[in-house]
Amino acid sequence: MSGPVLFTPIDIQGLTLPNRIVVAPMCQYSAIDGQMTDWHLTHLGSMALSGAGLLTIEATAVMPDGRITYADVGLWDDQTENAMRRALDVVRATSDVKIAIQLSHAGRKASCEVPWKGGAQIAPNMANGWQTAAPSDLPFQPTDHAPMRLDREGMVRIRDAFVASAHRAARMEIDAVQLHAAHGYLLHQFLSPLSNQRDDSYGGTLENRMRFPLEVFDAVRTALPHHPVSVRVSGTDWVENGWDIEQTTAFSKALEARGCDAIHVSSGGVSPRQNISVAPGYQVPLARAVKRETSIPVVAVGLITGFEQAEAIVATGDADMIAIARTILYDPRWPWHAAAHLGGHVKAPNQYLRCQPHIHQDLFKVPSS
Repeated sequence: MSGPVLFTPIDIQGLTLPNRIVVAPMCQYSAIDGQMTDWHLTHLGSMALSGAGLLTIEATAVMPDGRITYADVGLWDDQTENAMRRALDVVRATSDVKIAIQLSHAGRKASCEVPWKGGAQIAPNMANGWQTAAPSDLPFQPTDHAPMRLDREGMVRIRDAFVASAHRAARMEIDAVQLHAAHGYLLHQFLSPLSNQRDDSYGGTLENRMRFPLEVFDAVRTALPHHPVSVRVSGTDWVENGWDIEQTTAFSKALEARGCDAIHVSSGGVSPRQNISVAPGYQVPLARAVKRETSIPVVAVGLITGFEQAEAIVATGDADMIAIARTILYDPRWPWHAAAHLGGHVKAPNQYLRCQPHIHQDLFKVPSS
């Protein structure tokens, strides 16, 4: 019998991943002035030893006012780059895991408190708050301070900030870059008719609403011609007359035509009115729909917790990879356990080779010297 598909390699524009498991980007809200701290060394170090094929650095703001919270990681100047480099040096000293980074701008969902303190938006005149910007001057919550409607100059400044951050990522030899166009953040805000009510060439029709996110993608793609560049999308807003899977597939096809290397399909986030029927693998049908319409790798994410569940997603062709977040926080060795259950293999450090149970003596691949 052939082995599990989940533990077969996959190539993304010359970047070969040893398996189909992705550590999804997970905000830690633990940075200081955009700079990674010792927490990130511990967190990323743990994820790097998980056995996953790709580790994605959390949503990283391309400019200070693009942060979700005042405690978000950023990559907009030498100080934020140096702090990230310090963390990456520690990770690379103990693991050869491939590393991606998700670049983001939060738009109208910026200037918030950290989640464990409620997560509410902080007004511009309060400590740790600032004026947000968005496609339209519509707040996310009715009680939020209204965002400033972006003019063309502001859009160009943000586009160029994505490019500058991408250059910094490449300089640190990060293996891949992902643009965040999901979860109600700025690029998603341009896509969704719920948050974009412009009457110029960047609003109204689907073509117009896709224009700015595609401009950002084109600029980053041009800046990094030899790096894998992917995009995370929300397959649906879960709100009537909002962004939906048909528009998502059209956007994905447009991205593919421009040289996008992978699509990561999530959902929701643009409206507090969203009505989501959450269940195991509830977003997989969205990934399947994008997979049917494109020929580039597609990543499924969302309540993927079971080993057989994960294998079925890739083995049936619903997606090419699976991404896990809360699952791997709860069980940082989930890929090991999945490999043991399915009959696959993962790579582990020499220091950990003694830990495998007797019945799984061939679970770990011995690292090459």
